[in-house]
Amino acid sequence: MYFKTLSYQKKIHLFYLLLLSTIASSQELPPIAHYLPENYLAEAQNWSISQASNKFIYVANTIGLLEFNGSHWNVYPTPNKTAMRSVNAVNDRIYTGCYMNFGFWKKNDLGTLEYTSLSDPIKEKLIEDEEFWHIVHQENWVLFQSLHSIYIYNIDTKKTNIISSETGILGIFNVSGAIYYQDKNQGIFKIEKGKAKLLTKFSPIKNDKVIHIANTNDGVLILTSLHGFYKYSDKVIKKWKTPVDSLLKKSKIYSSIQLKDKSFIIGTIAKGIIHISEKGDLIYQIDQSKGLNNNTILSIFEDVENNIWLGLDNGINCININSPIRLFNNDKGTIGTVYVSSVFKNFLYLGTNQGVFYKKIDKEEPFKFVEGTNGQVWSLFVYDDKLFCGHDSGTFLIHNNTSELISPVSGGWNFKTIQEFPQYLMQGTYTGLYLLEKKNKTWKLKQKIKGIDYSSRYLEISKNTVWINHEHKGLFKANINEQFTELQEVTNDFLIERGLNSSITKYKENIIYSNQQQLTFYDKKNKTFVEENPINKVLDGKNYKIGKLIKDNTDGLWGFSKENISHIRQSQFSGELRIIKIPIPRFLRKETVGFENVAHIYDTKYLLGRTNGYMTLDLSEINPKAYTILLDKISIKSKDTSFKAISLSQKSPQFKYKLNTIAFSYTIPEYNKYVISKFQYKLDGFYNNWSNWTTDSKVIFENLPFGEYTFMVRSKTGNTLSKNILEYKFRIDRPWYFTKLAIAIYILSLLILLLLVHDLYKRYYTKQKLKLVTENKKQFALKELENEREIMKLNNEKLIQDLESKNRELATSTMSIIKKNEILNTIKKELKKFTLEDGNFKNVEKIIDKHLNNKDDWKHFEEAFNNVDKNFLKKLKSKHSKLTPHDLRFCAYLRLNLSSKEIAPLLNISVRSVEIKRYRLRKKLSLEHKQSLVSYILEI
Repeated sequence: MYFKTLSYQKKIHLFYLLLLSTIASSQELPPIAHYLPENYLAEAQNWSISQASNKFIYVANTIGLLEFNGSHWNVYPTPNKTAMRSVNAVNDRIYTGCYMNFGFWKKNDLGTLEYTSLSDPIKEKLIEDEEFWHIVHQENWVLFQSLHSIYIYNIDTKKTNIISSETGILGIFNVSGAIYYQDKNQGIFKIEKGKAKLLTKFSPIKNDKVIHIANTNDGVLILTSLHGFYKYSDKVIKKWKTPVDSLLKKSKIYSSIQLKDKSFIIGTIAKGIIHISEKGDLIYQIDQSKGLNNNTILSIFEDVENNIWLGLDNGINCININSPIRLFNNDKGTIGTVYVSSVFKNFLYLGTNQGVFYKKIDKEEPFKFVEGTNGQVWSLFVYDDKLFCGHDSGTFLIHNNTSELISPVSGGWNFKTIQEFPQYLMQGTYTGLYLLEKKNKTWKLKQKIKGIDYSSRYLEISKNTVWINHEHKGLFKANINEQFTELQEVTNDFLIERGLNSSITKYKENIIYSNQQQLTFYDKKNKTFVEENPINKVLDGKNYKIGKLIKDNTDGLWGFSKENISHIRQSQFSGELRIIKIPIPRFLRKETVGFENVAHIYDTKYLLGRTNGYMTLDLSEINPKAYTILLDKISIKSKDTSFKAISLSQKSPQFKYKLNTIAFSYTIPEYNKYVISKFQYKLDGFYNNWSNWTTDSKVIFENLPFGEYTFMVRSKTGNTLSKNILEYKFRIDRPWYFTKLAIAIYILSLLILLLLVHDLYKRYYTKQKLKLVTENKKQFALKELENEREIMKLNNEKLIQDLESKNRELATSTMSIIKKNEILNTIKKELKKFTLEDGNFKNVEKIIDKHLNNKDDWKHFEEAFNNVDKNFLKKLKSKHSKLTPHDLRFCAYLRLNLSSKEIAPLLNISVRSVEIKRYRLRKKLSLEHKQSLVSYILEI
């Protein structure tokens, strides 16, 4: 009976472990950055990790101390050439422990770490073969723990106290300011006032090792290597049962840390890390098969930005647990490349190059295969409470784990609804467009739509207009007939750039064409594509590339460019477009170029397909921030020597002219795998333009000429500029042949030479000067006379042109008045033919008379006449003061040589009356009978 019970318990345990393994295998995990020994150029094992105030990461490696500034690694060998076991950065000091030595490192003015031993003054007190495995810090005390003793160093007094153990010390822990350590045989001690006080004998695990101690609301949690968690409260210790106890029991624990959110990261010898919540629930497990370099976790550290650093038996990993990105990696290839995804009835479906896979969206379970979907899947489309699948082999309806073929036409690229005909779906395929029809609650292929017979991967419908984009043949626009049998008026002469990775998208009734270089809207009025559109207005200028544009299943737009992902959505409050720029470059996204895809999962979480699985992206957790760029090192050298570091603290240094090659190293201490820092620099005094953006964090300026320079560098992390622009001023001295004394000698010698030359040629130049002056005077006089004649000629021509222009203006004005008055007189005559005594006609006659006698016409005419002959009226008035204004007006018309017939409509009188007026005017002018009136007026 005992053996049966034991066998049953083993089966339960094995089933539970298998279940946990299956859950983990299907989990979406945070991004992991990998650093192998060939990256940091040191040994494989890394025993401890810490971070300094400048955010640099320090690692205790078997060969020495590793320094990582986010851009490159530096290696500082252990002073006594032994393995470094521990590190703890405190302010500007990096405390380390190794074999038979402990001390601290501190940066000098050159930016290089220098070591100061704290154990050498007490060397005689060290125990033989002692190694220092842990370092903790509290207030002004730093504690170094070996397997036999704890050395307590006072930073202020520089004195060291020692706590020893006869049986051995297994670990030391700083728990919210309280220092605990485990004595191998006696139990757990607490250090109070520099002395050890026994807390508990911890008898249940006398032969086990304490890995971690953490605070709880009513005591402390104690994590052991073999038996999991225990809780110590009110001087009583008991087992803390968790859902992962069986997993922990089968995993030998080597390291652990409690994170700032109170959860635990547990490092094992052979099973990677186990992340559990504050209550003990499993969050995820990550081992080598899921992204770690190695399954043995020697050390764990949480940095200031909540990244989890793992010191491994082979390399270093950094897990970005707060990243908005989660990854599902399918490195074994059981699912394949994800080309499309969709959420349908609480299931997540993936369409890949191997078929359709699905799982419950709210459960961590393995993906299952949908039978009958082997092969390439191009689209998944939810419509009419059904899930349509566009496949290389045809079109299917997906029902959980089964599929139903509804169209044998190969290559179902996409599906589009037809607004006024919900029973139809239009589908783009390898060979053109097809129509699917719902009949008797069953979807089937209805017919092929004639007009286009080639691949229709990108398809949009706007009312009765169909848009088809072919990456090689271009963009097509066509009208579809009422029977949906044929495309008509097919055109593709749009002046847009064709090419790979272009798309056509409909958004809010706008047709959008986009590619890697441009984004354009279709202008319905002008029937062309324009770059002025709402999306471009909210972008940061033309340098920001939106890339290929696709629409997700919630009417949001996504742009995929080389450097960014962009999410575009209309605000539900203001109606304005909002763009979230996600700076994940394509080489990190690992998507299939040209087949980018995205689907909304829930809330603000989206799924993006990758070549080896997929990534999820939570838009609510994307918070771009600005970083501070740091100057790491400055080196200088002459032409034939090697670089030599110089002080970072020295302000505006001066270098000899031969030391004219200078190198700058700078960095952004950022450790997010999906955030890339780029740098831009310039050197004022050499060239004043900013360089192109580059990921290289070092620049060398060779053979600089003498002068004053200001080196400036800034960074861009993602799409956000750094908070600061680094500036470093320096000066390169002049060479001896360009010193002020040498230049003074050059100038003095040149002056003497010039004086001699001047003296020799003085007489010659004086004679030549006199000849030239005489000749120039003659030439100048002739030229001046010629210029005056030319000016007079130009003035006369201008006056003639002005006169002709004003004559034309006067003639135009006169003929306009004549024409108007003739028309008005004609209308008046026609009105008089009516015999009806209608008051309305009388009003019309009054209006006509008013316009016939319009004084504005005369004013306009008089102004134009004066522009041509401005003195005529004055002269006439001065000679004949008795002339009335009407007489002067009549004389002006005569001056223009107008006939009586032409003058009559101008004065609104008959031709006979004009002749009478001529007769009266002759009398007023006292002209003789033989003297011509017109001749007289023209002669004035």
